Amino acid sequence: MSDPAAGTLRLASPAGRWVLTAAVLGSTLAAIDSTVVGIALPAIGRTFSLSVSSLQWVVSAYLLALAGLLLVGGALGDRYGRRRVFLVGTAWFALASALCAAAPDATVLIGARALQGVGGALLTPGSLAIIQASFAPDDRGRAIGAWSGLGGVGTAVGPLVGGVLIGAASWRAIFLINLPLAAAVLVLGRRHVPESRDPSARGRVDLPGAALVTAGLVGLVAALIAAPGRGWSAAPVLGGLVGGTACFGLFVARERRTPNPVLPLGIFRVRQFSATNAVTFVVYAALGGALFLLPVQLEVVARYSALEAGASLLPLTALMLAFSARSGMVAARIGPRRQMALGPVIVGVGMVLLRLVGPSGSYLTAVLPGVLVLGVGLVITVAPLTATALSSAPVEHAGIASAVNNDVARTGSLIAVAELPVVAQVGGRSYLHPAVFAAGFRTAVVVAGVAAAAGGVLAAVLVRDHPPAPPSGGEPAPAPPRALSCPLEATPLAAPAHAGAERA
Repeated sequence: MSDPAAGTLRLASPAGRWVLTAAVLGSTLAAIDSTVVGIALPAIGRTFSLSVSSLQWVVSAYLLALAGLLLVGGALGDRYGRRRVFLVGTAWFALASALCAAAPDATVLIGARALQGVGGALLTPGSLAIIQASFAPDDRGRAIGAWSGLGGVGTAVGPLVGGVLIGAASWRAIFLINLPLAAAVLVLGRRHVPESRDPSARGRVDLPGAALVTAGLVGLVAALIAAPGRGWSAAPVLGGLVGGTACFGLFVARERRTPNPVLPLGIFRVRQFSATNAVTFVVYAALGGALFLLPVQLEVVARYSALEAGASLLPLTALMLAFSARSGMVAARIGPRRQMALGPVIVGVGMVLLRLVGPSGSYLTAVLPGVLVLGVGLVITVAPLTATALSSAPVEHAGIASAVNNDVARTGSLIAVAELPVVAQVGGRSYLHPAVFAAGFRTAVVVAGVAAAAGGVLAAVLVRDHPPAPPSGGEPAPAPPRALSCPLEATPLAAPAHAGAERA
């Protein structure tokens, strides 16, 4: 049975504030880790003498586990208790963080990062689901807004905290900082968060489906990362491509016939939903690939300290926090198509401007122009992109729509982190040679910029301002509050945002 306090809390009450605090700290725990690891990549590479492909795995191992298991995490919370799964995920994440900090070599670090992803998949869906399930309906919107704003501020300081810790101690400290945060979440969660479940959730959780999609992602990403060194015709590369494709095929076949699919494929019959997620994939692939390489360019080529690199994107964060809500209001009034078409093009221009980042030039002339233009593009793009992904789905699939949009963003980032360094010919230990890496970075941001602009073209062609109601559910799902499902944390170094894989 659910806790009798579930669905009745008030934001102004002490109990409501404690629940909000626990949820914010939990979501911030996972989001901060996503932002600070990018800042730490050069230091990690130097410690273990890693190649670029190994650094790719430091990022990709976490995203693979998170993307593959995010839907399962939401389903487990619905069936077995959102608080229970949220706290299990928090404890798991903390233990994996400790293992990351103590890793004696790259293999252990990459494995621990994968374990962090499993914890994140259990933790992330529960954060917002607890808010939605715990508060009274007329207080829920304000609670979600407070969760979004406070979590955004917390995530914004992540790169700064990471830079301070790396400079004062080492990259290992960025993982140790998770331990006191996780302890606070566990204490507050056990004492103050009411339990809730979805009474309509029936049947077994589709673990085989989750295993298939995760295996497919692992095979594909492993092949893309290995191909530059081994060649596309090498047996491990071909095996990864064929095996990954086969797993995706088996996943689709299973989801069509299982009574409780982890991903109801019928949701993609809604044209607006499919189109929005296609744009999400392209834009976040461009963003993830470029922001994987940017910290290395700042620290190795431009000779920024870890703290300076972490602080360099603060204007982007400030723009997102200040204007995302207004952007969502404009899109609600005029329709999403124009913003979703224009925004990615501006994002692309901002990425191309990052070519200015190099060994010469000040922050004001070399870094800030690209960061500001990129921020303006994201402000224009993210709110309507996220709201449209949710509002275009049938109301009974609102939670699934949110989770799918986040998974699509993470998958796009995964593919780009694996492939963009190949396209730009940034491999081996090129990050230890500033001139070599700088040449590849300039190519990479142009490729990423063109890809982002292509996402805008895709939106102009496919997205509608006033689509018909989804066929399977009658009414579309209501548009969410700001940042309900903003998937920016899919990128290795990102503006603050929170995943919404919830089935509240």
